Amino acid sequence: MYQYQIIPAEKAIKILRKTIAQLLDYCNKTNWGGYDPFDGLNSKIIRFLPFLDNRAGRLIIIQGMKRSPVNLRPLFLVPREQNPKGIALFISALVRLAKLHLDDDKKILKNLIEALVALKSPDKQYFCWGYNFKWQSRYFLSPKYEPNIISTSFAGNALLEAFDFYGDQYYLDMALSAGNFILNRLNIINNGHEICFSYTEQDNSQVHNANLVGASFLARLYCTTRQENLLHYSLSAARFSANRQNKDGSWFYGEEVSQKWIDNFHTGYNLCALLSINKYTGSSEFESHLRHGFQFYSSHFFREDGRPKYRHNRTYPIDIHCVAQSIITLVTLKQLCDDSINQALTVFSWTMAHMHDKQGYFYYQVFPCYKNKISYIRWSQAWMLLALVTLLEEISTTLDNLSHV
Repeated sequence: MYQYQIIPAEKAIKILRKTIAQLLDYCNKTNWGGYDPFDGLNSKIIRFLPFLDNRAGRLIIIQGMKRSPVNLRPLFLVPREQNPKGIALFISALVRLAKLHLDDDKKILKNLIEALVALKSPDKQYFCWGYNFKWQSRYFLSPKYEPNIISTSFAGNALLEAFDFYGDQYYLDMALSAGNFILNRLNIINNGHEICFSYTEQDNSQVHNANLVGASFLARLYCTTRQENLLHYSLSAARFSANRQNKDGSWFYGEEVSQKWIDNFHTGYNLCALLSINKYTGSSEFESHLRHGFQFYSSHFFREDGRPKYRHNRTYPIDIHCVAQSIITLVTLKQLCDDSINQALTVFSWTMAHMHDKQGYFYYQVFPCYKNKISYIRWSQAWMLLALVTLLEEISTTLDNLSHV
């Protein structure tokens, strides 16, 4: 049984507004850029060490900087940069704040949209986005700004948020172009009435969160444009991953033998994506998958005091990305559990007590004996801003509805 710390709605709103304002101020001072857990290969020193330019060497560099509680990036001359996915998350959060009439600085939002457009992958036929660093996976090397389905989908969703808010056709045109990148440039594994999108143009991976996030973006595009091909591809991709849900309701990260792990935030991605697909396509096809998946999620990824676990069978490290996605998932799927919002508030309360810095930003990870307090702009701050705004939006709306009863 969860030991909820019930926070009155008025008090929660006050704390959330103050925390959001502090985080916005912090991110604005950094020009919405900074370090990333995976940006080690951006080092201006390592590029002159050719003996490290191999798969093993690149993995050691990335993982070494990612796991070190001491920020080695200044020493290795890793620059602070804007991250396309991080900028997209900031845009989504700021649009929602503007709709709540809590952030009237439209100039910042416009500047972020312009930054997102400028950060698109160069020399590509379609609008598409990657990461601002070269990264080595277990299977392939992805160059800097090499477009991928995750970054492109989040950027596309941010552009749709901007289109809904401003009504500017240009934003919709760019989002449609991003959808066409997914349909026409990614590798598609076809299995009859099921398909799976690859992560990049260079691989044939079958990663469920990437496939479902892409399918969710296509569903949202379909809802806006009513282009039937978007509906077909969205539902076909959703079926692929839904049909590979484990019997206990969980999903492995991917279909490769080396991808058989189950973690918090990727499971959250899957659940939120399936809910969006149902919503934007008007389908109820994945309702049972959602309920079964959420039951697994809520019963396996939280400690008794509300702390989000990293994996279903392992608590540590407590990662800020898991915190953020936990809040988003619990709020987004609130109709599946009466106590979901209270649980989200408990996660928020624990995080404020253990992972929030007085400068306004959030720490990266908590271990049993120490904390990694490095500030990461995409992984930590952008995700937490979106999570806080999502929670504030829900509580404010609920409180407003009650005041009109």
